[in-house]
Parts: sequence; C-alpha cells; structure tokens
Amino acid sequence: MMDAFTAGLLHRIRTTQTDLTRARETGDDYLVDVEQAELDDLHRLAAEHGVEVSAPGH
Repeated sequence: MMDAFTAGLLHRIRTTQTDLTRARETGDDYLVDVEQAELDDLHRLAAEHGVEVSAPGH
C-alpha cells in the first residue's frame, strides 16, 4: 500500500509531465524550462525518499 506522501509525489510528477508535454507542444520555451525544473526537483525528491518512478508510458 502506498502512503500519502508517495501517492502525492507520484501524482505531482504525472501532472508535471503532462504540463511539460503541453508546454513543448505549444512552443512555450519559458514554461518548458519551468516545468522541466519542477520535474527535476520532483525526481530528486523521489530519489531521496526511495520512491521509484517509472518512465512515462510504463
């Protein structure tokens, strides 16, 4: 069973990945940078807490 921290973190990662894809599709370079930085931070946080994050689409 997944705890609330892990579930919340994985949800934020999925949401940020979606937002990043949308920013890339619309050509918003600034938003791409913002979303990529957020995604990097979330992945770092996941790694620090031993949360396994699967690649998108897996």
